[in-house]
Amino acid sequence: MTLDLFAKLKTNMGPLGKHSEFADGYWSFPKLEGEIAPRMMFKGKEVLTWSLNNYLGLANHPDIRKADADAAAKWGAAYPMGARMMSGQTDLHEQLEDELAEFVGKEKSYLLNYGYQGIMSVIDALLDRKDVVVYDSECHACIIDALRMHLGKRYVFPHNDIESCEKQLQRATKLAEETGGGILLITEGVFGMTGDQGKLKEIVELKKKFDFRILVDDAHGFGTMGKTGAGTGEEQGVQDQIDLYFSTFAKSMASIGAFVAGDADVILFLRYNMRSQIFAKSLPMLLVEGALKRLDMLRSQPELKDNLWKIVYALRKGLVENGFSTGKSNSPVTPVVLNGTVGEAAALSMDLRENFGIFCSVVIYPVIPKGMIILRLIPTAVHTLDDVNITVKAFAAVKDKLTSGVYKNSAIALSFGE
Repeated sequence: MTLDLFAKLKTNMGPLGKHSEFADGYWSFPKLEGEIAPRMMFKGKEVLTWSLNNYLGLANHPDIRKADADAAAKWGAAYPMGARMMSGQTDLHEQLEDELAEFVGKEKSYLLNYGYQGIMSVIDALLDRKDVVVYDSECHACIIDALRMHLGKRYVFPHNDIESCEKQLQRATKLAEETGGGILLITEGVFGMTGDQGKLKEIVELKKKFDFRILVDDAHGFGTMGKTGAGTGEEQGVQDQIDLYFSTFAKSMASIGAFVAGDADVILFLRYNMRSQIFAKSLPMLLVEGALKRLDMLRSQPELKDNLWKIVYALRKGLVENGFSTGKSNSPVTPVVLNGTVGEAAALSMDLRENFGIFCSVVIYPVIPKGMIILRLIPTAVHTLDDVNITVKAFAAVKDKLTSGVYKNSAIALSFGE
């Protein structure tokens, strides 16, 4: 007897879906309304939001709004039609690729339609069953999904554990010698949940002992890290030793799209072998022109990044002085680490939103271990020091409630059945 494929979904919604009755529309799939800004509307109330990856404040910058509007009026949303290999290639696509490559210090780059899909396709195109992958345990879901498609062997090392990384490279080298394949090491420039930088300097130092290539996903580092904003490799002085550099436009660029950059021959190979780009429509011109304007502002207005870091330092200082842990973050991503149940996390975040007007993302099990709560703050260049002060005071108040057990017996916490 076969099982109706959909029948099992009714009894097992998954670790996050099982809370959908309480979470949907509030903690999951919430609707922030109004102009993109530090203050937006949620459930009819104004909230100070720290949940937008709008690091440099470009999402609603008047110059960006005008550039996007002008491009939309000029090109519409359709042009160019077709995949780039067939009919979707333009001079502006090539111009953006050249400017991105120059900015991050690589020979060539290639535009991708989306970050998630893009890096999956990069990894898929690079590897065959003979190749071996070594990767950080906290790599983003897009990387993990790509590795699930990999038919060869993969070895994982605990997050930023260089001693273990070296051991996995030893194992990978032994296996690659047997299969005749190569080794790809994958890590991130900035880890988006914890905010700490990948140990790129230490990893590239291992190239003196092992023969491997390194792919760095720097979605959160591009535009925010390094003297010019060229990323975490620039920040650590090893940008030239990163073989493939990847980033998305969804963070500092406040748009859609992504790119991968590296040696010209490798990028040429990817152009002809990335299935997600060969068989998908070209990135629309309005997004390409918009990205050119955003990149120009990244290069010509360093005060955007300076303003971001002023807020980062002030927020971090205020939180630490009030007894909060921000983990090992050394990037704009600011996690506030607390102890408590899923129900307490729900009650605490509801209190922040309803009574203090603070909206931030709450991260719970199974994304992180049981008993841990992370309130994830994303500072931006358009936040103010007043915003920081208001937030730190609110966090101090809810922390007192959490430690005194106020949330544990609240109706919302009890509804989670813990």
